[in-house]
Amino acid sequence: MSVKHSVIAITGSSGAGTTTVKKAFEDIFRRGRYKAAVVEGDSFHRYDRQEMKNAVLEADAEGRNLSHFSAEANRFDKLEELFHQYSETGLGQIRKYLHNENEAAPYNQSSGTFTPWEEIPSDTDLLFYEGLHGGVITPEYNIAQWVDLLIGVVPSVNLEWIQKISRDVGERGYSAEAVTHTILRRMPDYVQYITPQFTNSHINFQRVPLVDTSNPFIARDIPSPDESLVVIRFNKYRDQDYTYLLSMIHDSFMSRPNTLVVPGGKMGFAMQIIFRPIVSEMMEKRRKAMEF
Repeated sequence: MSVKHSVIAITGSSGAGTTTVKKAFEDIFRRGRYKAAVVEGDSFHRYDRQEMKNAVLEADAEGRNLSHFSAEANRFDKLEELFHQYSETGLGQIRKYLHNENEAAPYNQSSGTFTPWEEIPSDTDLLFYEGLHGGVITPEYNIAQWVDLLIGVVPSVNLEWIQKISRDVGERGYSAEAVTHTILRRMPDYVQYITPQFTNSHINFQRVPLVDTSNPFIARDIPSPDESLVVIRFNKYRDQDYTYLLSMIHDSFMSRPNTLVVPGGKMGFAMQIIFRPIVSEMMEKRRKAMEF
């Protein structure tokens, strides 16, 4: 952890809703005029798209499990190296994963490939990571130790599956059967590598549906924000002005001394009023530290 070079990480599996949190932070950075080094978790996968397909086929043939959740399919070494180096120097190496042709065109590369590694500019105020493994701890690696603010985004499992099936079928052209197979194939890695991170996270956001999601594999619609609640658990940052939060967020309530529950439609607003003062304090401490 670092005062001069803070690291903020959002961690959660694909389909969990980490993009919503990312947008909230982008607004905070814009309003505060903070320059963030933005790191996409996909860029620390070990294999590009075609290599991953081949690796999965090989693993299946050998009776092994392989998914983007697993250590084998990711560069935990490079991710920890980045967080460590940035926290000490404000520098480090990053790259991009090119998801589609529009992203790939400026680089004259094919979609599903990585750009070359490049240095982070020396004038950033903080590092902002969004991906699968921002809080991973394994016997070999401890990525979480370098993170100053670790945010977990974890819907109830059935809701997460509904969101993933809807996105992959509607936006990426996969069949429902193929997405279901992917969910089942990566479940052991989800339990081993994704779930434990939410114990280490400083603040968790869990979206809970208020409609029947008992069979996510036949659900046609994703429950809307108005059909859900968001459970916000404070771990490290427990010293909140809960009276203020309750007064600002209509229909919110405390379910436990460190747990705030808000209407699903207020999730973005809740993030704004919770994270803006935390980031502001980080940047003020950085300003003072940089003066000496």
